[in-house]
Amino acid sequence: MENDYLIIGRVLAPWGLKGDLKAEILTDFPQRFAPGRTVYVGQTPMTVERSRFHKGNVILKLARVDSVEQVEALKGKYLQIPQSESMPLEDDEYYQFQIIGLEVSTTDGRLLGKIEQIIPTGSNDVYMVKGQDGEFLIPAIEDVVKQVDLDKETMTIEEIDGLL
Repeated sequence: MENDYLIIGRVLAPWGLKGDLKAEILTDFPQRFAPGRTVYVGQTPMTVERSRFHKGNVILKLARVDSVEQVEALKGKYLQIPQSESMPLEDDEYYQFQIIGLEVSTTDGRLLGKIEQIIPTGSNDVYMVKGQDGEFLIPAIEDVVKQVDLDKETMTIEEIDGLL
């Protein structure tokens, strides 16, 4: 798991003339944008000076960003936090960075490969697994995913009719 940061937002556009910016919220924990918190753009730490929510986005003023031109240079970049600052989740809930790279096997011991990508859909995520026998799309549902062991970096699935 190569990236040491979690993406929490993406810079969309300048907001006003004094260095404020509008960002898309890409986290379930928007309190991460509270004044005084640190976010990273690339590996550069920046302190949130002020923030407010507006129509599903967040309006931020970051320290040392004081002009429209400086915000324009950040446009499209991700706002991140270190993985070590991730919020605790409920049992059977995982961050994407914890799932990508897990080795997937069936309950009868057949090795399918590793999770390469997570595809969001309207109802549930789908794990794209690549292995020696090709690619498999595994729905992230309780009937299929039977066990996730982060310590062993494995996932066990139940092969239901038509899945593989």
